[in-house]
Parts: sequence; structure tokens; C-alpha cells
Amino acid sequence: MASAASLLLPFPSHFSVDTRKCHNDASFISPLPKRRHQIRASVTATAPGGLKLSEPHDIVPMLPEIEPADPDFYRIGYMRNMRAYGVEFMEGPDGFGVYASRDVEPLQRARVIMEIPLELMLTISQKKPWMFFPDVIPIGHPIFDIINSTDPETEEDFRLACLLLYGLDVQGSFWQSYGDFLPGTDQCTNLLLASKDDLVELQDPDLPSRIEQYQKRAVEFWEKHWYPAAPLKIRRLACDPERFLWAVCMAQSRAVSMKIRFGALVQDTNLLVPYADMLNHSFQPNCFLHWRFKDCMLEVMINAGQHIREGDEMTLNYLDGAMNNVLMERYGFSSPVNPWDVIKFSSPAKIHLDTFLSVFNISGLEDEYYHNYKVSSEEDRSFVDGAVIAAARTLPTWSEKDVPIIPSMERKAVRELQEECRKILGEFPTTSQQDQLVLDTDASISKTREAAIKYRMHRKLLLEKIIEALKVYQDRLLF
Repeated sequence: MASAASLLLPFPSHFSVDTRKCHNDASFISPLPKRRHQIRASVTATAPGGLKLSEPHDIVPMLPEIEPADPDFYRIGYMRNMRAYGVEFMEGPDGFGVYASRDVEPLQRARVIMEIPLELMLTISQKKPWMFFPDVIPIGHPIFDIINSTDPETEEDFRLACLLLYGLDVQGSFWQSYGDFLPGTDQCTNLLLASKDDLVELQDPDLPSRIEQYQKRAVEFWEKHWYPAAPLKIRRLACDPERFLWAVCMAQSRAVSMKIRFGALVQDTNLLVPYADMLNHSFQPNCFLHWRFKDCMLEVMINAGQHIREGDEMTLNYLDGAMNNVLMERYGFSSPVNPWDVIKFSSPAKIHLDTFLSVFNISGLEDEYYHNYKVSSEEDRSFVDGAVIAAARTLPTWSEKDVPIIPSMERKAVRELQEECRKILGEFPTTSQQDQLVLDTDASISKTREAAIKYRMHRKLLLEKIIEALKVYQDRLLF
């Protein structure tokens, strides 16, 4: 893997999925205004045993701007044997999402809510010899030469982008119809489409340079194959570099990586899966993906034991354990309550880990921290979110269970860590309040600029939440 932007992780039965957008986890409360849940994400779909199931009280009411999808959206899939059970596609300001159309009681076994046949997907093997599906590309078409020139290890998104561009060009094809429901260049938050001015808005020392490097690499690939003397059948697929960059964005943010069967062969493949790519992200997902070999079908399934209510959004976990900079580099979104984000502290001060965890009723091992709602007060349920979980992971701590803490020394350490957080906040040229004001008042802001401003604001909101959590911790020390 060359970078997070080109990562596609294979899973035997639960798969990494990328969508162009993502929402805040239903059980996390964010200070940002929401459509239903706000833009954001995490990173690899996890096995059901590692999931933290969301509580029934984590219900966000449907807002009026969410509207049913155009009937044509269903027609183009259902006429080709796509099936959905108990869900509906709804369109809002940030694009499509999938929502439960009825209550689902907790079950011991997972339940299928969508079945998408192989014939609807754009599929290509990860290694040579390339194996395509569907076989709509005529033998000898020059797109084969372009795909054959890609690096098997690092350019899977370029291959999928080429396949997508071809699918959108074939008259009467499914993807030409489905392409009407994909976000356009003006709706995409992926930073491959961001200008240099937008990248400056990130207020990050490293991320802009990595994005610019990948932009340059994608443009060079386009210039190499979409030169003026290229055949018309190639040039019309991507008449300018922006079109190719858009296709790469779609490949990065909507791809699935899994093992599927081509005839008698089982291949590692990258796929673009219609309808399933509408599932947004949650840090506590209620769905996962499963490949059914027998009927060449991708199934979207509800996690076993998950309680779903009518109007709940159906979500996946894209990449488990990714910081916001990784999410921004690949997807173009971030989160103020990402439980995996990290603050680098330089202070020698440390707080007692076990005491901090018990104060906020955080349970589990370090890689599986979660808030135990059942033993928490209503106040804690509204306060403890992914940012507090991130604090438990990222704060400098010590943990010697046989040695009691000294309250005065613990409070001193808390104050030092709070002061370091304030110092980091002071190094930003803007405050989170100023960032929010820009988002609220600039009606003409581009999607990439908006995503960049949210990224820096989310970093500040995490620091502010850690400061607040340390204050609560200090007030609750019992001795």
C-alpha cells in the first residue's frame, strides 16, 4: 500500500467498504449541526464479535429535508434482480443514505437487508492476469492497455476508475443509469478535487503535501494515457483531468475489496457495488457485508443482536482504528468524536488510567474501549462520546493497580495536561467558533473547502473535549 488513499483491505467475510460520505455515530453526540448524523467516518469493517452494539435510546428523529429517492433509482436496480428488505433509500443535503422502513427486533442471527448480484457490480481482480466483470469491454479496446499499465500493488483505484469511466460511456448500461445518482465533482468531498487554497484550510503540516503528491500522480497518469493523439473512444471517457480525478475519487470512496469466484478460481478483487455504496459510516455500525459464493451475491446484513427502529440509518464501519488525517486523505471527511484520533503530548505529566476509566464508566481493553451506558447517569450519557474514548487512549497515563494515587499530584498532572491542550489550541490561526461561523455564513463554500474547515475544527473540538473531560475527572476524584 502506497498510502491510505490507495488502501483496499481484503476480508474473508466482512469487508472494507468506502462511501463518499459518512455520518456521526448515532450514540455519539456532536456539537455540530446535523442532517441526521453529520459527515464523518472510521476505517475497516470489523467482525461481529468486536462490535459495540448501539443502545435503543440512540435514536435521532428524521428531519424533514430527508426525502424518498426518485422511483427511477429503484427501477434501474430491481429490474436487474437487486433486492432490498425492510430498507428504503432517502436523499438529503449530503446525498443518499439507507434507512430502516420498519422495526427489527434483536435476533440471535444476522438478517439480510440487501442482495446485490455480481452482474450489477464493476469488478476487477487485484493481480494479473486481470479478470473483469461484467465482460462489457470489447476485445482489443484500448482501455485494456491502460489498465494493464497500472501497478498491481498501488494503483487499484486507477483501474477501477478506468472501468467506471467505461461503464458510464456504454449506451444503455446499468452504470450509465446509476451514474445519475453518483455525486458530481461539485458534491464530492474527496481532497483529490481540492485546490491548493482548500488544502491550506486544513491547517495541517503534513496532509496537504500528501494530497498534492497524489493529485500530481493521478494527473500524470491521465496525461500519459489521455494524450491528444489518443483514440476518440479513450479521450471521450475523460476529456479533462478533473473527470479522471472524479472517477478516482469514486473508486477510492466507494470500493469494496473481497474474495469472489470467477468460474473455478477464487480471486482477490476490487468492486464498485451499487446501492451498498449508499451505506454511510458509523463507529458503532448496525450492518456488515457478506459475500455469498453460491449465487454470486453480495449481502448486506444486520448485526446479530442489533435493535433497529423504523427510521434508523443503516451504517457500516469503514476503517476501524483510523485517525482523522487518514479519513481525510482517503474519503474527505473527519469527526470530532473519532475514538481513534490522537493528540501528541510532550508533557511528562501522567494521570492514573484505571481511575480515569472508572470515572467515565469506560469498559473493555484498550483497543475495544466503549462507554458502559447501563451503569452511567443521564449526564454521562450525554457527555461521554468518542472524544472521551479517544482521550482515554491518547492521554499520558500510568497504571499500577497496587499503588494508590495521591490526589494533589493527580490534580497537578491534570492541570498540566489541560494547559498543554490550551497551548496546542493557541497554535491554530483560528478557533473552532470561528471555523463554525465560516461554515454557517458562507453559502457559496465548496464541498472540499467545507471538508477542510471541518477537519481543522474537529481537531480543536477534540482538544476542547479533552480539556473538559479532565476538568470533570478532577472534580470527581474521591480522595
